Amino acid sequence: MAYKRRRKLSLQRKHLFIATTEGISTVIFQMLLGGPFLTGYLLYLGADSSVVGFVLSITTLVNILQVFIAFMVQKLQSRKWTLVIFIAIQRTLWGSTGLIPFVLDKEWWVPVFIILYASAFLANNVINVLWTSLLSDMVPEGVRGRYFGIRNTILNALGSVMIFMGGRILDTHSESTGFLILFILAWIFGLMNIVTFFFYPDLPFERSTENKIMPMMKKPLRDASFMKSTIFLASWLFLQTLVVPLYSYVMLDLLHINYQTVSLLTVVQTIAMMSSFYIWGSLNARYSNKTLLFWTLPIIAGSCLAWGMLSFLPVLLVLIISHVLLGIGVGGFNQLVFNFTIGDTPKSERPMFIAMFAAITGVTSFLGPMIGGQLFKVMKVFPEWVQQYGFQSVVGFVMLIVALTFGRRILREG
Repeated sequence: MAYKRRRKLSLQRKHLFIATTEGISTVIFQMLLGGPFLTGYLLYLGADSSVVGFVLSITTLVNILQVFIAFMVQKLQSRKWTLVIFIAIQRTLWGSTGLIPFVLDKEWWVPVFIILYASAFLANNVINVLWTSLLSDMVPEGVRGRYFGIRNTILNALGSVMIFMGGRILDTHSESTGFLILFILAWIFGLMNIVTFFFYPDLPFERSTENKIMPMMKKPLRDASFMKSTIFLASWLFLQTLVVPLYSYVMLDLLHINYQTVSLLTVVQTIAMMSSFYIWGSLNARYSNKTLLFWTLPIIAGSCLAWGMLSFLPVLLVLIISHVLLGIGVGGFNQLVFNFTIGDTPKSERPMFIAMFAAITGVTSFLGPMIGGQLFKVMKVFPEWVQQYGFQSVVGFVMLIVALTFGRRILREG
């Protein structure tokens, strides 16, 4: 009996090690091609604020398809190898956007980028459903809070190093050369990432008790507590994504801050985020996911409100305060939402619960940056301060009121 317990413990540790190792190449690939570098690359390709907002929202709009994907995965013989195939497709499509300036005329740069990027994140929908389902089986429920806190800390530490390096590369080279270097590095880590997924276990899949899509979809829709929380969080994400995804646009295009400073601010945000991961994970052992989610909301609102201090404080100081608050708040929010969808849902129906959450929040997270990008375009006729900090401050105030009223009632009930 003792031998069996040691063997089981050893297997669990192996699974945790594999998941952490895979995350290293994943986060580096995503950091090199996402965040401020994604915004910078779009501006280099000739995009304006409305296009930047639209592109940033694509990744969430396609989440609607996760409902159908959650139904289809019930028929899979192997979650692991399907995951490997779609990882390869997604990394290849996203990495291919780096070839655009070298093989196409300039008028095609933005349209082709949108097509490749949207296609990559269509594939990413399959990845999200399969990876979340598989990882929830790999990580025992009793250690999820602390494990993901530690994992996220390690990965974000590496990611912050890559952001700093990327900022240095872009500031010390011409934009064309700088982005070429970033994409070469991304291809290297993307290929490494595909290989690491070969080591994932192909665990048995506990399938839904339903075999038709409509009864399967009704399971999460009939869970009143889950739906109430999901609808509130979707509404919150709409407000949040009106401004937060466009932070980099405001800094690069309106405040005229260089890439290195923007990347350093992203590093500051990442350090704040990873410093908070372990704390959120430890608190998760004592408090519910929903209670802790409520605690993250005023912090995120404070990040938006902090922009108002640009009217009387130095720019860099204000941006540091805003990014520290954003790192702590969004780090906790993302970690706890993940734990909420894999821990507070029935195992056999988990893919559909995850998909329904992603679909509902995906719609509002799509509308947020798209509308935000259009509003920044309209605000060009307003005084400069409205674009630089006025809009963010107003949205932050609304977020704070929503958090302390609806958020308190819905997430802290019982």
